[in-house]
Amino acid sequence: MNRTTRMNDRSSSSRSGGSGSSYGSTSSYGSTSSYGGSYGGSSGSSSRSGSRFGSSAPSRSGGGPKRSGGGGYGGRRPAAPQGEFALPVTVVPALPAVEAFADLAMPAQLLTTLTREGMTTPFPIQAATLPNGLAGRDVLGRGRTGSGKTLAFGLALLARTAGQQAESGQPLALVLVPTRELAQQVTAALTPYARAVKLRIATVVGGMPIHRQAGALRAGAEVVVATPGRLKDLIQRGDCRLNQVGITVLDEADQMADMGFMPQVTALLDQVRPEGQRMLFSATLDRNVDLLVRRYLTDPVVHSVDPSQGAVTTMEHHVLHVQNFDKQAATTEIAAREGRVIMFLDTKHGVDRLTEHLLSSGVRAAALHGGKSQPQRTRTLTQFKSGHVSVLVATNVAARGIHVDNLDLVVNVDPPTDPKDYLHRGGRTARAGESGSVVTLVLPNQRRDMVRLMQAAGITPQTAQVRSGEAELSRITGAQAPSGVPVVITAPVTERPRGTGGASRGRRSRPAQDRRSRTATTARGPQRQSPVTTAA
Repeated sequence: MNRTTRMNDRSSSSRSGGSGSSYGSTSSYGSTSSYGGSYGGSSGSSSRSGSRFGSSAPSRSGGGPKRSGGGGYGGRRPAAPQGEFALPVTVVPALPAVEAFADLAMPAQLLTTLTREGMTTPFPIQAATLPNGLAGRDVLGRGRTGSGKTLAFGLALLARTAGQQAESGQPLALVLVPTRELAQQVTAALTPYARAVKLRIATVVGGMPIHRQAGALRAGAEVVVATPGRLKDLIQRGDCRLNQVGITVLDEADQMADMGFMPQVTALLDQVRPEGQRMLFSATLDRNVDLLVRRYLTDPVVHSVDPSQGAVTTMEHHVLHVQNFDKQAATTEIAAREGRVIMFLDTKHGVDRLTEHLLSSGVRAAALHGGKSQPQRTRTLTQFKSGHVSVLVATNVAARGIHVDNLDLVVNVDPPTDPKDYLHRGGRTARAGESGSVVTLVLPNQRRDMVRLMQAAGITPQTAQVRSGEAELSRITGAQAPSGVPVVITAPVTERPRGTGGASRGRRSRPAQDRRSRTATTARGPQRQSPVTTAA
């Protein structure tokens, strides 16, 4: 396919691609917090500055207006949402969608693995984009979280890379993601299929030992799943070169733009093979993503499963009006319910304070935010997925890339200010056709902002006035009184996670070190009672 247009575009002057990140803004809800003064403000994700590495392009950071809930979005389901760009028109007709994976021209090993994994019928975004991805077309895909985007690009990438072998430090395919958690999630989802076609996956993320990741790259990994910052570091060290990368995927491109990664992403894309295939998948297509589409995609096949602001039909939305004095008690009773729940707050401090309170109240809770090390975050997610921890208290670091089966409740203890954040937080439940509920606790001074946010997100929630201890709160959320007996969460003895910071094939695992037990997630409740220690 002719890439002249793409090459010409790269030499043109750049336009501002960064946006004001909602991760660094101050929430209007901050003054009403019961957990340490401010739920608003930074969630722990810092904006990255521009970089000169690997590219002579001018910096594209900054410049965009910050998003705020309720402002400038117009009606309930706008036909052309403000902030999104007009989708490009495909010149060469796209291949038709398929009805079954068996209809695709994929290696038999991949089809066998799909059957073994219980995947027989593709999700809409997979059915529409896989035929074109397998044919080598550039793809621009938009679909809500949980719609099957990972296999939509992953199967095409693996099928087209199968049979090749990478040289030391020269991967053949690259998947760029915004967060460590999403990188791990993508690796876990693709590993069974990569093994089936004898491809090695290296996961390259910050917060983990860089020498191990460098070793995995030098050993030869055909596929690299990476966050931009750590991959840049490894390239600067001489551990990786991208000149052999023929397939590049950008997953959750809108979040990479929101987090200020645009200069690093463009610098990385400028280093891969210019005639290679590009696939961009995202839940929303903001104008910042338009820069990537225009510069790096050639006549892409465009597929949008649903409007980016539309809600999942199997998801219920509840706005619960609470009073300031009762919010902590209501939150605690919801957390004490049967089953798992993710609770979102705006700040790391708020997350830590609520987690300590829940533990002292007898609720098995754990904190997840950007201030935790990667091993701590990985261990916390493992505990939550296994049921060892029943409540995950998190900032927006968990709003994308975290998949937990049978999670039926997400609670916004702090209401988000951005409709996108609301949709991505809620996207942790009701995934892949499952049902779930999103509950947002709203104080009196937050009601007007919440109405605007719901209108902008295209959602009509069920609204109720609730108080702790009342039947209505229990009916909606399953809330119940906590035991009141403090608990201490100890780290269960588990095998070292596979696919993190190294190639997923042929890696030798080391025995767990004593230091892992010393970094167990713990929190102490009031000393007047004997805490109950729970362990796997």
